Amino acid sequence: MTIQQQFENIGGTFITPVDELQEKLKKVKAFIFDWDGVFNNGSKVSDEGSNFSEIDAMGINMVKLNYWLNNGVLPHTFVVTGEENRIAQFLAKRERMNAVFHQCKFKVKALKRICNDYNLEPDEIAFVFDDILDVELARSCGVAFQINRKANPLFNQFLVDNKSCDYRTGSAGGNGGVREISEVVIGLTGDMNKTIETRIEFVTDYTKYLNDRNKIETICEPMI
Repeated sequence: MTIQQQFENIGGTFITPVDELQEKLKKVKAFIFDWDGVFNNGSKVSDEGSNFSEIDAMGINMVKLNYWLNNGVLPHTFVVTGEENRIAQFLAKRERMNAVFHQCKFKVKALKRICNDYNLEPDEIAFVFDDILDVELARSCGVAFQINRKANPLFNQFLVDNKSCDYRTGSAGGNGGVREISEVVIGLTGDMNKTIETRIEFVTDYTKYLNDRNKIETICEPMI
């Protein structure tokens, strides 16, 4: 069974043809993640923030490991969100992401900062998002992954009609959507079996990867 068939079987949609998406992913050196609706279902309790799943956290780690195995360096990873969320900052620091830019109402502003500070071009960045406020950033990045939500079929069609998304997940936010995207990326850019075996083994290559990963100090800054 092909990669396309495996993901379509769980409800994933390749809006950009698989071979074209694979070529676009070859350029990618960084990943930006929205938070609400991506790592969770978007629900909040007052100002306490919103949660995440360890299933998705493992997905981020595996994407970084796969990239490191392929290139010998880590990809840059970021959270860009409209709210300040201590849980997002906790995950980013634990997983040694490069930065969390919060209180960011116009997210393209964060893209400009990221490109400038990390010597990146927009087409070298993949963005994971879920909703309307993310569209301008999705259009500006090289690859855009949408976390699916059944409640907005007209918005989903808008993204297709306006070529603002490359892949839509079958899994929802908080229910493995980020993990699904991580496996799409690994399946199209690397060797999933090798990546899994390296993580299972934990020594040699994985130890070297962890040493490189743990050198990253996560920045958490507002972008008002």
